[in-house]
Amino acid sequence: MSWDLFIYFAVAAALLWVAGAVTAYFRKDTAPAFFLSLAGTSVLLVFIVLMWVSMKRPPLRTMGETRLWYSFFLSVAGAVIYRKWGFDWILSYGTMMAVMFLCINIFKPEIHTAELMPALRSVWFVPHVTVYMFSYALLGAAMILSFVFAARPHHDADLTRCDILVRIGWAFLSMGMAMGALWAKDAWGDWWTWDPKETWALATWLGYLFYLHARPLIRDRRVAFGVLFFCFLLLCMTWFGVNYLPSAQMSIHTY
Repeated sequence: MSWDLFIYFAVAAALLWVAGAVTAYFRKDTAPAFFLSLAGTSVLLVFIVLMWVSMKRPPLRTMGETRLWYSFFLSVAGAVIYRKWGFDWILSYGTMMAVMFLCINIFKPEIHTAELMPALRSVWFVPHVTVYMFSYALLGAAMILSFVFAARPHHDADLTRCDILVRIGWAFLSMGMAMGALWAKDAWGDWWTWDPKETWALATWLGYLFYLHARPLIRDRRVAFGVLFFCFLLLCMTWFGVNYLPSAQMSIHTY
């Protein structure tokens, strides 16, 4: 499997996601749109598995490879939210975000080799990164929901659904941090080094923790959206923004 073939899988996945999003607007039965969306997700999963097999390593090393997983998990989250709560618009918003990341990978391909440096040859590599990507996808879905709900008449149930996603996403974020500490101890001999990546990850974790504790006191949905948006900015900084900081050039998390 070559990365050059990615565009064909990406287009197929995007078309199925778009078909699912369109179907959701015209069919009251959620099953057709749900399965069309999952079909698109399955296409992307096939590419991930084939890349894994051909490179003989998990496709989780480069930023482009993590974008694959983010699109995958975001599409899964969107389909499940649609199936559970019936929000027909979630598939459209989720599709736009997932396709955006696929397009970045198409127009800005990165070097994808079988090389895996010693620090990444750890049992914690796959669970740590995938758990983080899954939490990022859930928190991204929560951001989408809060953005839409902020512009709608106030419904407590709407905000409650956002909070459910944040709680689950934060739980997986916590698991990812714990796995990262275990991995760091095994690879570098220390649980925590205040590396730029680790520092921003802690800031993100604390930001969402603050939101969860402050949320019962926030009555204005626009304020809740503002706090959640700030937390999502911290998440983006942790994921890829930190790479552009001068201090990141010496980071032990730069591969």
